[in-house]
Amino acid sequence: MLGPILLVLALAGLPRAAIADDEVKLTATQAQNLGVRVTHPISSRTDQTLPYPAQIVIPTPQLWVVSAPVAGMVTNLAVARGDRVIAGQKLVTLQSPSFVSLQRDYLQAVAQEVLANNQLRRNADLFEGKAVPQRVLEASQTEARQAGIVLAERRQMLHLSGMSDEAVSRLINDAAISATLTVHAPQAASVVDIAVSPGQRLEQAAPLVKLARLSPVWAEIAIPASSIRAVQAGAKVEIEGYDAPGRVILVSETTDAASQTILVRAEMPNEGGGLRPGQTATARISFLSAGESAWEIPYSGLVRRGEQTSVFVAIAGGFRLVPVTLLAEDQDHVVVAGPISDKDEIAIGGISALRGILSRLGAGQ
Repeated sequence: MLGPILLVLALAGLPRAAIADDEVKLTATQAQNLGVRVTHPISSRTDQTLPYPAQIVIPTPQLWVVSAPVAGMVTNLAVARGDRVIAGQKLVTLQSPSFVSLQRDYLQAVAQEVLANNQLRRNADLFEGKAVPQRVLEASQTEARQAGIVLAERRQMLHLSGMSDEAVSRLINDAAISATLTVHAPQAASVVDIAVSPGQRLEQAAPLVKLARLSPVWAEIAIPASSIRAVQAGAKVEIEGYDAPGRVILVSETTDAASQTILVRAEMPNEGGGLRPGQTATARISFLSAGESAWEIPYSGLVRRGEQTSVFVAIAGGFRLVPVTLLAEDQDHVVVAGPISDKDEIAIGGISALRGILSRLGAGQ
């Protein structure tokens, strides 16, 4: 109860003329009695927000899973987590009865197509010599087309299992059916996870290896909802300790209910691999055009009145409430723009007392 009593006594010593618009006339002794403390604003980067926490993640379009093309058993792993692989590099070796069946079915389809085409040629010759009716020729044509369709299907099944055209050609020429299937990397990437181990039996389409391209990467930044107006898509983003800047590609339209922050996603170049998915970092986002001034002050110095923000600036014989634009904030500091400079003294203590004088005496005018 002592604080309010002191404030009332201090107010009682002030005449109504002490208030002129948003000015508070105070002597040094009165300011000291009210607990008013001041500081000089610090020039902030005129093109960047306060530092905000960021999480480095892999862009979802650059992340994919290599799956088992057929059911079988893992006999060998040729890569480990963290390895970089090139297109066509061996990843996993499987032993699969299903793969044997696919090769057998393909060779049978090849034989059936050859047989059907030979029969078609014979019947075509016989039809020209009027030895067979037209319906026999048409039946042979249909059988040859069906054999070709089955062959194409069987060939596609082998391609889906990972066999190249060269391997399929060797299979036709040598008729050497193999029970071993090698799964290769579809493109250059980094191994981010291994989902299997040697000796493990798998169903078809079971995940084997997770691959990702790590350049560019995303920086997911949590921005306080009150500061989001200063952030726009396309703005430059800098990660502390990392030279190459990125760009904002998304400002989320939703707010996290627990933290009252909004997700801002930036795309960061990562040719040198300096940013690693999973790491936490500190990001600053550009938001001001050239020539504007921004000032950093302690959070306690900001005065909020509805949507308006102001600061108390020391003047001769008191303080003036000066409107400013809030650009960024965290738990300890705010960045503002307005008609202030580093030579001004900004009140950061006794704010409630100064506001009380304004509201009490202003209402009494």
